[in-house]
Amino acid sequence: MPPRPCPCGAPAPYDACCGPLHRGDAPAASAEALMRSRYSAFVLRDADYLLATWHPSTRPKKLTLDPDVRWLGLEVISASGGVFDTAGMVEFRATHDAGVQTERSRFVREGGRWYYVDGVVAR
Repeated sequence: MPPRPCPCGAPAPYDACCGPLHRGDAPAASAEALMRSRYSAFVLRDADYLLATWHPSTRPKKLTLDPDVRWLGLEVISASGGVFDTAGMVEFRATHDAGVQTERSRFVREGGRWYYVDGVVAR
């Protein structure tokens, strides 16, 4: 059986890409890696992972994912925030069955872990 592709669109299979992050085996190495893993979590409807990677200052108490939204693809437009940075920004386009969401997301790195802070969705 061939390896399952990663929902984030990276060439590595899920078990070598976003899977280890979702399982808690390793933290994301960059803001982009965290954003890709969060996109995969939306595809897989993993609300617990999304909440765990959301910065406590902006994290909602509860997250309900829309079961009718089907995510179809991810394109990273630009990214900053690497291993030695404390802040990062990722601009991306996420395609779903009802259209496209373009967002510029902010991330911070604290205690060796990247967290999603917030994002501005383009209209």
